Amino acid sequence: MTNDQSKQKLGEAKKRALISIALNLFLAISKGIAGVASGSAALLGDAINSATDVFASTAVFVGIWVAGREHPSFPYGLYKAETVAALATSVAVILVGYEIGRQALFGVPRLPDVAIALPVAAVSFVIALGFGLIQLRAGRRLNSPALIADARDYLADSLSTAVVLISLIAAFFGFNVDRLAAGIVAMFIFYAGGHLFVGALRDLLDASIDRETEREIIKFVEDYPRISRVKRCFSRNAGGRFLIDMDVELRTPSHKIADLVSDRLEEELLVEFPGLVLARIRPHFAVGKFSRRVIPVQSPDGQLSVQPLASAPWFLVETINNESKEVKKRQFVENRYRSAKKKKGLLVGRWLLKLKPDEVVAEESDSVALVLLKEAGVEMIQPSSLTSTTI
Repeated sequence: MTNDQSKQKLGEAKKRALISIALNLFLAISKGIAGVASGSAALLGDAINSATDVFASTAVFVGIWVAGREHPSFPYGLYKAETVAALATSVAVILVGYEIGRQALFGVPRLPDVAIALPVAAVSFVIALGFGLIQLRAGRRLNSPALIADARDYLADSLSTAVVLISLIAAFFGFNVDRLAAGIVAMFIFYAGGHLFVGALRDLLDASIDRETEREIIKFVEDYPRISRVKRCFSRNAGGRFLIDMDVELRTPSHKIADLVSDRLEEELLVEFPGLVLARIRPHFAVGKFSRRVIPVQSPDGQLSVQPLASAPWFLVETINNESKEVKKRQFVENRYRSAKKKKGLLVGRWLLKLKPDEVVAEESDSVALVLLKEAGVEMIQPSSLTSTTI
Protein backbone atom coordinates (compact mmCIF):
# COMPACT_ATOMS: atom_id res chain seq x y z
CA MET A 1 0.00 0.00 0.00
CA THR A 2 1.37 3.46 -0.91
CA ASN A 3 1.47 6.39 1.47
CA ASP A 4 -1.24 8.18 -0.57
CA GLN A 5 -3.52 5.13 -0.33
CA SER A 6 -2.92 4.96 3.40
CA LYS A 7 -3.83 8.65 3.80
CA GLN A 8 -6.93 8.16 1.64
CA LYS A 9 -8.11 5.25 3.79
CA LEU A 10 -7.37 7.17 6.97
CA GLY A 11 -9.36 10.14 5.61
CA GLU A 12 -12.34 7.92 4.80
CA ALA A 13 -12.16 6.34 8.26
CA LYS A 14 -12.22 9.81 9.87
CA LYS A 15 -15.28 10.82 7.81
CA ARG A 16 -17.10 7.68 8.86
CA ALA A 17 -16.18 8.33 12.48
CA LEU A 18 -17.65 11.85 12.24
CA ILE A 19 -20.85 10.44 10.71
CA SER A 20 -20.96 7.98 13.61
CA ILE A 21 -20.71 10.79 16.17
CA ALA A 22 -23.49 12.76 14.47
CA LEU A 23 -25.74 9.69 14.25
CA ASN A 24 -25.17 8.75 17.90
CA LEU A 25 -25.96 12.33 18.90
CA PHE A 26 -29.22 12.16 16.92
CA LEU A 27 -30.18 8.86 18.56
CA ALA A 28 -29.31 10.10 22.05
CA ILE A 29 -31.38 13.30 21.67
CA SER A 30 -34.34 11.50 20.05
CA LYS A 31 -34.48 8.76 22.68
CA GLY A 32 -33.89 11.29 25.47
CA ILE A 33 -36.79 13.51 24.43
CA ALA A 34 -39.08 10.52 23.89
CA GLY A 35 -37.99 8.99 27.22
CA VAL A 36 -38.84 12.16 29.16
CA ALA A 37 -42.11 12.76 27.28
CA SER A 38 -43.30 9.15 27.66
CA GLY A 39 -42.05 8.63 31.20
CA SER A 40 -40.00 5.57 30.15
CA ALA A 41 -36.98 5.11 32.41
CA ALA A 42 -35.71 2.34 30.13
CA LEU A 43 -35.75 4.55 27.02
CA LEU A 44 -34.14 7.41 28.94
CA GLY A 45 -31.39 5.07 30.09
CA ASP A 46 -30.90 3.87 26.52
CA ALA A 47 -30.55 7.52 25.46
CA ILE A 48 -27.76 7.95 28.00
CA ASN A 49 -26.17 4.75 26.71
CA SER A 50 -26.05 6.30 23.21
CA ALA A 51 -24.74 9.56 24.68
CA THR A 52 -21.78 7.74 26.24
CA ASP A 53 -20.58 6.81 22.74
CA VAL A 54 -20.86 10.46 21.71
CA PHE A 55 -18.76 11.54 24.70
CA ALA A 56 -16.17 8.83 24.12
CA SER A 57 -15.83 9.52 20.38
CA THR A 58 -15.68 13.30 20.91
CA ALA A 59 -13.03 12.87 23.60
CA VAL A 60 -10.94 10.82 21.17
CA PHE A 61 -11.22 13.48 18.44
CA VAL A 62 -10.32 16.27 20.85
CA GLY A 63 -7.40 14.17 22.06
CA ILE A 64 -6.24 13.56 18.49
CA TRP A 65 -6.25 17.31 17.85
CA VAL A 66 -4.26 17.98 21.03
CA ALA A 67 -1.94 15.03 20.36
CA GLY A 68 -1.01 16.51 16.99
CA ARG A 69 0.39 19.66 18.60
CA GLU A 70 4.11 19.88 19.26
CA HIS A 71 5.85 21.03 22.41
CA PRO A 72 9.57 20.84 23.29
CA SER A 73 8.75 19.45 26.75
CA PHE A 74 6.90 16.49 25.19
CA PRO A 75 9.21 14.93 22.56
CA TYR A 76 6.89 11.93 22.08
CA GLY A 77 3.86 14.15 21.57
CA LEU A 78 0.77 14.83 23.69
CA TYR A 79 -0.96 11.61 22.73
CA LYS A 80 -2.00 10.87 26.34
CA ALA A 81 -4.29 13.91 26.33
CA GLU A 82 -7.05 11.87 24.69
CA THR A 83 -6.48 9.05 27.21
CA VAL A 84 -7.03 11.50 30.08
CA ALA A 85 -10.21 12.73 28.35
CA ALA A 86 -11.41 9.14 27.90
CA LEU A 87 -10.70 8.38 31.58
CA ALA A 88 -12.75 11.40 32.71
CA THR A 89 -15.57 10.37 30.38
CA SER A 90 -15.58 6.80 31.72
CA VAL A 91 -16.04 8.06 35.30
CA ALA A 92 -18.99 10.19 34.21
CA VAL A 93 -20.54 7.23 32.38
CA ILE A 94 -20.22 4.95 35.42
CA LEU A 95 -21.90 7.58 37.64
CA VAL A 96 -24.76 7.92 35.16
CA GLY A 97 -25.14 4.14 35.04
CA TYR A 98 -25.37 4.11 38.83
CA GLU A 99 -28.13 6.73 38.82
CA ILE A 100 -30.13 4.87 36.16
CA GLY A 101 -29.79 1.65 38.14
CA ARG A 102 -30.85 3.38 41.37
CA GLN A 103 -33.94 4.79 39.70
CA ALA A 104 -34.76 1.35 38.31
CA LEU A 105 -34.60 -0.20 41.80
CA PHE A 106 -36.19 2.53 43.92
CA GLY A 107 -38.10 4.73 41.48
CA VAL A 108 -41.89 5.01 41.40
CA PRO A 109 -43.29 2.46 38.90
CA ARG A 110 -45.53 3.85 36.18
CA LEU A 111 -46.68 2.72 32.77
CA PRO A 112 -44.88 4.63 29.97
CA ASP A 113 -46.74 6.32 27.11
CA VAL A 114 -46.25 3.67 24.44
CA ALA A 115 -47.60 5.89 21.63
CA ILE A 116 -44.58 8.19 22.04
CA ALA A 117 -41.84 5.77 23.08
CA LEU A 118 -42.51 2.73 20.87
CA PRO A 119 -41.99 4.38 17.40
CA VAL A 120 -38.79 6.10 18.57
CA ALA A 121 -37.40 2.86 20.03
CA ALA A 122 -38.26 0.89 16.88
CA VAL A 123 -36.64 3.41 14.52
CA SER A 124 -33.58 3.69 16.80
CA PHE A 125 -33.17 -0.08 16.81
CA VAL A 126 -33.25 -0.28 12.99
CA ILE A 127 -30.78 2.62 12.63
CA ALA A 128 -28.31 1.26 15.22
CA LEU A 129 -28.40 -2.27 13.82
CA GLY A 130 -28.19 -1.18 10.16
CA PHE A 131 -25.39 1.36 10.65
CA GLY A 132 -23.48 -1.06 12.89
CA LEU A 133 -23.43 -3.69 10.13
CA ILE A 134 -22.43 -1.10 7.50
CA GLN A 135 -19.69 0.30 9.75
CA LEU A 136 -18.37 -3.20 10.48
CA ARG A 137 -18.04 -3.96 6.77
CA ALA A 138 -16.30 -0.62 6.14
CA GLY A 139 -13.93 -1.17 9.07
CA ARG A 140 -12.85 -4.54 7.70
CA ARG A 141 -12.44 -3.12 4.20
CA LEU A 142 -10.33 -0.19 5.43
CA ASN A 143 -8.52 -2.35 7.99
CA SER A 144 -9.51 0.15 10.69
CA PRO A 145 -9.66 -1.20 14.27
CA ALA A 146 -11.31 2.06 15.39
CA LEU A 147 -14.21 1.66 12.93
CA ILE A 148 -14.61 -2.02 13.83
CA ALA A 149 -14.79 -1.12 17.53
CA ASP A 150 -17.29 1.64 16.71
CA ALA A 151 -19.42 -0.86 14.76
CA ARG A 152 -19.46 -3.23 17.72
CA ASP A 153 -20.59 -0.36 19.95
CA TYR A 154 -23.51 0.24 17.59
CA LEU A 155 -24.43 -3.44 17.59
CA ALA A 156 -24.29 -3.45 21.41
CA ASP A 157 -26.50 -0.34 21.43
CA SER A 158 -28.99 -2.09 19.16
CA LEU A 159 -29.14 -4.93 21.69
CA SER A 160 -29.79 -2.43 24.49
CA THR A 161 -32.51 -0.76 22.41
CA ALA A 162 -34.02 -4.17 21.65
CA VAL A 163 -34.48 -4.68 25.42
CA VAL A 164 -36.31 -1.33 25.62
CA LEU A 165 -38.37 -2.21 22.56
CA ILE A 166 -39.50 -5.50 24.11
CA SER A 167 -40.47 -3.73 27.36
CA LEU A 168 -42.56 -1.18 25.41
CA ILE A 169 -44.32 -3.92 23.46
CA ALA A 170 -45.09 -5.56 26.81
CA ALA A 171 -46.40 -2.22 28.11
CA PHE A 172 -48.67 -2.00 25.05
CA PHE A 173 -50.35 -5.19 26.31
CA GLY A 174 -50.55 -3.84 29.87
CA PHE A 175 -47.42 -5.42 31.40
CA ASN A 176 -45.24 -2.82 33.19
CA VAL A 177 -41.64 -4.07 32.93
CA ASP A 178 -40.12 -0.64 32.32
CA ARG A 179 -38.08 -0.65 35.55
CA LEU A 180 -36.71 -4.11 34.78
CA ALA A 181 -35.67 -2.95 31.31
CA ALA A 182 -34.08 0.18 32.84
CA GLY A 183 -32.05 -2.05 35.16
CA ILE A 184 -30.80 -4.11 32.22
CA VAL A 185 -29.88 -0.93 30.30
CA ALA A 186 -28.01 0.31 33.40
CA MET A 187 -25.89 -2.85 33.21
CA PHE A 188 -25.04 -2.02 29.57
CA ILE A 189 -23.99 1.48 30.68
CA PHE A 190 -21.85 0.09 33.51
CA TYR A 191 -20.15 -2.29 31.09
CA ALA A 192 -19.45 0.49 28.54
CA GLY A 193 -18.08 2.82 31.23
CA GLY A 194 -15.99 0.09 32.85
CA HIS A 195 -14.54 -1.00 29.50
CA LEU A 196 -13.64 2.61 28.69
CA PHE A 197 -12.11 3.11 32.16
CA VAL A 198 -9.93 -0.01 32.01
CA GLY A 199 -8.74 0.83 28.48
CA ALA A 200 -7.80 4.40 29.45
CA LEU A 201 -6.03 3.19 32.58
CA ARG A 202 -3.99 0.66 30.58
CA ASP A 203 -2.93 3.42 28.16
CA LEU A 204 -1.90 5.73 31.00
CA LEU A 205 0.23 2.92 32.46
CA ASP A 206 1.89 2.39 29.05
CA ALA A 207 0.44 -1.07 28.42
CA SER A 208 1.87 -2.85 25.41
CA ILE A 209 -0.17 -3.37 22.25
CA ASP A 210 -2.04 -6.62 21.68
CA ARG A 211 0.21 -9.62 21.05
CA GLU A 212 -1.27 -10.45 17.66
CA THR A 213 -0.45 -7.02 16.23
CA GLU A 214 3.01 -7.11 17.80
CA ARG A 215 3.70 -10.50 16.20
CA GLU A 216 2.55 -9.16 12.81
CA ILE A 217 4.97 -6.23 13.12
CA ILE A 218 7.88 -8.47 14.14
CA LYS A 219 7.17 -10.83 11.23
CA PHE A 220 7.04 -7.90 8.80
CA VAL A 221 10.44 -6.67 10.05
CA GLU A 222 12.08 -10.10 10.03
CA ASP A 223 10.87 -10.73 6.46
CA TYR A 224 12.68 -7.58 5.34
CA PRO A 225 15.95 -7.94 3.35
CA ARG A 226 19.14 -7.77 5.42
CA ILE A 227 17.27 -8.33 8.71
CA SER A 228 18.37 -11.44 10.60
CA ARG A 229 16.07 -11.14 13.57
CA VAL A 230 14.36 -8.77 15.97
CA LYS A 231 16.44 -8.77 19.17
CA ARG A 232 14.02 -6.76 21.27
CA CYS A 233 10.66 -5.09 20.78
CA PHE A 234 8.99 -2.56 23.08
CA SER A 235 5.51 -1.26 22.31
CA ARG A 236 2.99 0.96 24.03
CA ASN A 237 -0.57 2.07 23.45
CA ALA A 238 -1.20 5.70 22.61
CA GLY A 239 -4.95 6.18 22.95
CA GLY A 240 -6.07 3.89 20.15
CA ARG A 241 -2.75 4.18 18.33
CA PHE A 242 0.60 2.71 19.26
CA LEU A 243 4.37 3.20 19.28
CA ILE A 244 7.14 0.68 18.52
CA ASP A 245 10.78 0.66 19.62
CA MET A 246 12.93 -2.17 18.17
CA ASP A 247 16.47 -3.49 18.20
CA VAL A 248 17.23 -5.51 15.05
CA GLU A 249 20.20 -7.47 13.74
CA LEU A 250 21.32 -6.78 10.17
CA ARG A 251 23.51 -8.99 8.01
CA THR A 252 25.92 -6.24 7.00
CA PRO A 253 29.07 -4.58 8.35
CA SER A 254 28.15 -1.34 6.56
CA HIS A 255 26.88 1.56 8.68
CA LYS A 256 25.50 3.18 5.54
CA ILE A 257 23.37 0.16 4.63
CA ALA A 258 22.25 -0.29 8.24
CA ASP A 259 21.06 3.33 8.41
CA LEU A 260 19.37 3.00 5.03
CA VAL A 261 17.50 -0.16 6.03
CA SER A 262 16.46 1.30 9.40
CA ASP A 263 15.16 4.54 7.91
CA ARG A 264 13.29 2.67 5.17
CA LEU A 265 11.76 0.25 7.67
CA GLU A 266 10.50 3.08 9.87
CA GLU A 267 8.74 4.63 6.86
CA GLU A 268 7.23 1.35 5.63
CA LEU A 269 5.98 0.36 9.08
CA LEU A 270 3.94 3.56 9.31
CA VAL A 271 2.33 2.77 5.96
CA GLU A 272 1.76 -0.95 6.57
CA PHE A 273 0.24 -0.42 10.04
CA PRO A 274 -2.03 2.67 10.00
CA GLY A 275 -2.44 2.60 13.80
CA LEU A 276 1.30 3.09 14.27
CA VAL A 277 2.30 6.72 14.92
CA LEU A 278 5.95 6.30 15.86
CA ALA A 279 8.53 3.65 14.93
CA ARG A 280 12.14 3.59 16.11
CA ILE A 281 14.53 0.99 14.66
CA ARG A 282 18.00 0.60 16.21
CA PRO A 283 20.34 -1.49 14.01
CA HIS A 284 22.93 -3.91 15.37
CA PHE A 285 25.60 -5.34 13.11
CA ALA A 286 25.74 -9.11 12.92
CA VAL A 287 27.45 -10.51 9.85
CA GLY A 288 25.68 -13.82 9.50
CA LYS A 289 27.21 -17.12 8.55
CA PHE A 290 25.33 -17.14 5.25
CA SER A 291 24.19 -14.57 2.72
CA ARG A 292 21.76 -14.78 -0.17
CA ARG A 293 22.53 -13.76 -3.75
CA VAL A 294 20.00 -13.47 -6.59
CA ILE A 295 21.22 -13.83 -10.19
CA PRO A 296 19.02 -13.30 -13.28
CA VAL A 297 19.40 -16.25 -15.68
CA GLN A 298 17.95 -17.35 -19.02
CA SER A 299 16.90 -20.82 -17.86
CA PRO A 300 17.54 -23.40 -15.14
CA ASP A 301 20.80 -24.31 -16.93
CA GLY A 302 22.32 -21.26 -15.26
CA GLN A 303 23.19 -19.06 -18.29
CA LEU A 304 23.37 -15.42 -17.20
CA SER A 305 20.51 -13.26 -18.53
CA VAL A 306 21.48 -10.14 -20.45
CA GLN A 307 17.95 -8.69 -20.35
CA PRO A 308 16.82 -5.99 -17.93
CA LEU A 309 16.31 -7.36 -14.42
CA ALA A 310 12.49 -7.28 -14.53
CA SER A 311 12.46 -9.18 -17.85
CA ALA A 312 14.78 -12.03 -16.79
CA PRO A 313 12.99 -15.37 -17.38
CA TRP A 314 14.46 -17.05 -14.29
CA PHE A 315 16.42 -16.21 -11.14
CA LEU A 316 19.08 -18.28 -9.42
CA VAL A 317 19.00 -17.91 -5.64
CA GLU A 318 22.30 -18.90 -4.01
CA THR A 319 22.98 -19.35 -0.31
CA ILE A 320 26.68 -18.60 0.26
CA ASN A 321 28.91 -19.31 3.23
CA ASN A 322 30.43 -15.93 4.10
CA GLU A 323 33.69 -17.42 5.39
CA SER A 324 34.53 -20.02 2.75
CA LYS A 325 32.52 -18.33 -0.06
CA GLU A 326 31.20 -21.78 -0.88
CA VAL A 327 27.72 -22.04 -2.36
CA LYS A 328 25.71 -24.21 0.04
CA LYS A 329 22.39 -24.13 -1.75
CA ARG A 330 21.11 -23.26 -5.23
CA GLN A 331 17.49 -22.78 -6.25
CA PHE A 332 16.00 -21.68 -9.58
CA VAL A 333 12.75 -19.70 -9.47
CA GLU A 334 10.77 -18.59 -12.49
CA ASN A 335 9.96 -14.89 -12.91
CA ARG A 336 6.20 -14.94 -12.37
CA TYR A 337 5.79 -11.33 -13.52
CA ARG A 338 7.93 -11.44 -16.65
CA SER A 339 4.88 -11.08 -18.94
CA ALA A 340 3.13 -8.39 -16.91
CA LYS A 341 1.78 -5.62 -19.14
CA LYS A 342 1.79 -2.89 -16.52
CA LYS A 343 4.05 -2.05 -13.57
CA LYS A 344 6.33 -4.99 -14.29
CA GLY A 345 9.34 -3.41 -12.57
CA LEU A 346 7.30 -2.69 -9.42
CA LEU A 347 5.86 -6.21 -9.29
CA VAL A 348 9.21 -7.92 -9.89
CA GLY A 349 10.98 -5.67 -7.39
CA ARG A 350 8.46 -6.44 -4.63
CA TRP A 351 8.57 -10.14 -5.42
CA LEU A 352 12.38 -10.23 -5.28
CA LEU A 353 12.31 -8.44 -1.92
CA LYS A 354 10.27 -11.34 -0.52
CA LEU A 355 13.23 -13.62 -1.36
CA LYS A 356 15.28 -11.57 1.20
CA PRO A 357 18.39 -11.12 -0.97
CA ASP A 358 21.58 -9.59 0.37
CA GLU A 359 23.02 -9.16 -3.13
CA VAL A 360 21.53 -8.97 -6.62
CA VAL A 361 23.59 -9.35 -9.78
CA ALA A 362 22.52 -6.65 -12.25
CA GLU A 363 23.81 -3.81 -14.39
CA GLU A 364 23.37 -0.39 -12.79
CA SER A 365 20.21 1.33 -14.07
CA ASP A 366 17.27 3.42 -12.89
CA SER A 367 14.73 0.64 -13.31
CA VAL A 368 11.93 0.49 -10.75
CA ALA A 369 12.93 -3.02 -9.62
CA LEU A 370 16.54 -1.98 -8.93
CA VAL A 371 15.47 1.21 -7.15
CA LEU A 372 13.24 -0.80 -4.80
CA LEU A 373 16.06 -3.24 -4.07
CA LYS A 374 18.59 -0.48 -3.44
CA GLU A 375 16.21 1.37 -1.09
CA ALA A 376 15.85 -1.84 0.91
CA GLY A 377 19.64 -2.01 1.36
CA VAL A 378 20.31 -4.80 -1.17
CA GLU A 379 23.80 -4.55 -2.70
CA MET A 380 24.22 -4.50 -6.47
CA ILE A 381 26.89 -6.81 -7.96
CA GLN A 382 28.14 -6.17 -11.49
CA PRO A 383 27.85 -9.23 -13.79
CA SER A 384 31.44 -8.64 -14.88
CA SER A 385 32.63 -9.44 -11.35
CA LEU A 386 31.30 -13.00 -11.60
CA THR A 387 33.66 -15.73 -12.67
CA SER A 388 32.63 -18.44 -15.08
CA THR A 389 32.39 -20.87 -12.18
CA THR A 390 30.03 -18.65 -10.21
CA ILE A 391 26.92 -19.76 -12.12
